[in-house]
Amino acid sequence: MENDDVRVTSATLARASCDPCDAFDPFVPQEYRVAARRKELPDVVTLELEPLAGGRPAFAPGQFNMLYAFGVGEAAISMSGDSAAEGTFVHTIRDVGAVSHALAHLAAGATLGVRGPFGAGWPMQTAAGTDVVIAAGGLGLAPLRPAIYDILANRGRYGRVAILFGCRNPEGMLYRRELERWRQRFDISVEVIVDHADAHWFGHVGVMPSLIARAAFDPRDTTALVCGPEVMMRFTANALRDRGVPDTRIYLSMERNMKCAVGLCGHCQFGPTFVCKDGPVMRYDTIARYLAVREV
Repeated sequence: MENDDVRVTSATLARASCDPCDAFDPFVPQEYRVAARRKELPDVVTLELEPLAGGRPAFAPGQFNMLYAFGVGEAAISMSGDSAAEGTFVHTIRDVGAVSHALAHLAAGATLGVRGPFGAGWPMQTAAGTDVVIAAGGLGLAPLRPAIYDILANRGRYGRVAILFGCRNPEGMLYRRELERWRQRFDISVEVIVDHADAHWFGHVGVMPSLIARAAFDPRDTTALVCGPEVMMRFTANALRDRGVPDTRIYLSMERNMKCAVGLCGHCQFGPTFVCKDGPVMRYDTIARYLAVREV
């Protein structure tokens, strides 16, 4: 496979679907309603959002929206739903700050503002025809879930598929029921590891990058999609490189400090790039030199 980085960005999708997008203004939030709310973990919820007017814009796996809690502020939250499904955006949110707290406590029927979708998504076209390793840590499984949906819906396009997921403890396992369903499939491999086990856990114990050595894939023809805490992504990238996966086939989701979402404010500058418009999904060889630099 060639290393051409073929990805869908916000520029190609901003006007891709409904009539309201003909007047798309990236700075003006559109009003959405919480159609459904589901509690995933004590501090994590999933919201399904439907537009109050017009249709929902198209998006690519890996892209994000800016969600605005009226009177509080806005935050960048990755898509966590199926890009092929129509009608709603799905976002999984952890309650960690003022804005995410307000969003996570919205009840069904409440309204909020939505800007987007923005950013460069996962390289689904580039990954076609290769083995795929999906490596997620903690809440990092949420931005990867749309890519997993896309792969499962088009399973014949890909070679071997390995989903590797790590979390702190069994109680912190995101999308537990879905992981169990995926593990029952015969056409993908799913491995879960926890940092700290309890008396009822009989699976792997350790750090997520250690699963790379166990996974079955051809490193010469593999595309790796990685999302999680930055330290986990650095060690996972090193483990993939140790297996022989080229830097040009490793992609990380760098979700940090996004404010304007269109590369104007500079808050998300990462070396010479801007995470909001050049990412959040970035190819490892283009950012590796900056990952270990303090305050970049």
